[in-house]
Amino acid sequence: MQPSIRDLIKKNKSKSSSVNITERVMPIILLLMASFSILVTIAIVFTLLRETIMFFTVVPIWDFLTGTEWFPFFGNDPSYGIWPLVSGTFTIAAIAMIVAVPLGLSSAIYLSEYASEKKRKIIKPILEVLAGVPTVVYGLFALTFVTPLLQVFIPSLPIFNALSPGIVVGIMIIPQVTSLSQEAMNAVPQAMRDGALALGATRLEVALKIVIPGSFSGIVSSLVLALSRAIGETMIVATAAGSTPRLGFNPTESIQTMTAYIVQVSMGDATFGSTIYYSIYAVGMMLFLFTLLMNIIASYFARKYREVY
Repeated sequence: MQPSIRDLIKKNKSKSSSVNITERVMPIILLLMASFSILVTIAIVFTLLRETIMFFTVVPIWDFLTGTEWFPFFGNDPSYGIWPLVSGTFTIAAIAMIVAVPLGLSSAIYLSEYASEKKRKIIKPILEVLAGVPTVVYGLFALTFVTPLLQVFIPSLPIFNALSPGIVVGIMIIPQVTSLSQEAMNAVPQAMRDGALALGATRLEVALKIVIPGSFSGIVSSLVLALSRAIGETMIVATAAGSTPRLGFNPTESIQTMTAYIVQVSMGDATFGSTIYYSIYAVGMMLFLFTLLMNIIASYFARKYREVY
């Protein structure tokens, strides 16, 4: 027996009522989740800011921002000039980008413009395995393999140096550069490639003169985000770069980065509530500001040079 029209209307009304309830409830749930993420960010910033202010009640902010010596463990005359840690951090980041940019962009160009679909499905997952390797393993790899290998060519290279971890950090961020750059390149319409090829351009000319300019904003964003990742790297530099805060950009010397110093103090080298303890929050705030600046720059380039097709 087929249901009557009245039964079908009642059934549709009950179904519509449940759908309407879901439509009303889901936005509230999603808003709560988004609000939770915002609250966590605010809590992190508040914690950093509160403890940083405690540090600056003891150490003048001018000495922190302009000092060129970082010796917090000198009991009688400690120095809290941040620039040795900043120079060590950017030395590692610069070496990493020198490694990651050519290798990452070359891989992205190959996967986007040259590789067949079958090769792409094989190569890209293998490449992205690098992103899943724990950073402590990368640190041990830098210390026990890369450094001895470099010592063959640079006999005077000490066991702790900036060159080895910088290279390994660069290897670590290659998947990020490759994946984000390839996605930007894939967004360039195929018609632009076909038009250039029809005019007699080679595939390399299409890649360099059509695809890269057309995806420039996405590529720059990927590079800036990779730079932020290199600046914030912890375990590789803590394992293989040493713990010598030194102002300068000599990659063959032992250095200390901002993240490595935070790890050193967090391991128990300072008592709770001491000036050294509060210094890790000041360093963390500086690191947070650098990372925030990198993300702002990435957003700026993404908006300024975005191509709309």
